[in-house]
Amino acid sequence: MKTIINAPDAPAPVGPYNHSVLAGNTLYVSGQIAINQAEGKLVIDNIEAETHQVMKNMGYILTAAGMTFENVVKCSVFVSDMELYARINAVYASYFNDDTAPARELVQVANLPKYVNVEVSCIAVK
Repeated sequence: MKTIINAPDAPAPVGPYNHSVLAGNTLYVSGQIAINQAEGKLVIDNIEAETHQVMKNMGYILTAAGMTFENVVKCSVFVSDMELYARINAVYASYFNDDTAPARELVQVANLPKYVNVEVSCIAVK
C-alpha cells in the first residue's frame, strides 16, 4: 500500500512522478531542484542560493508528510561539478544535526534536469 504525498509549496514535478510516496512508515522523496514555486523560476544566482532552494523544496515535502529533516535517514546528492562540493556541502550541513545526519552519497553527473547544478532526493522514516 502506498500513499502519494504532494506539497503545495514545492514546485510541481517536471515529469511523470509525484513529490513523494509513503510506503508504511517510509517516505521516498523525489529529486528536488532549485525551482522557487512562488516565483515559478529557477534559483541559480549562485550555488549557495541554489542549494538552499533545493533543501527548502525538500522541507516542504517532508512537512506535507508530517516529517522534518530529523526523519531523513538517507540522501542522494547529484552535482554537475565536483568543484562545487564544499560550497554545496556547507549549505546542506546547515539542515541537519551533525550527530544525527543521514547517510548520504554525493556524485557528479553529466547533466541534471533543466541543467541545474544540484539535485537532492531523500528517504525519511516516521
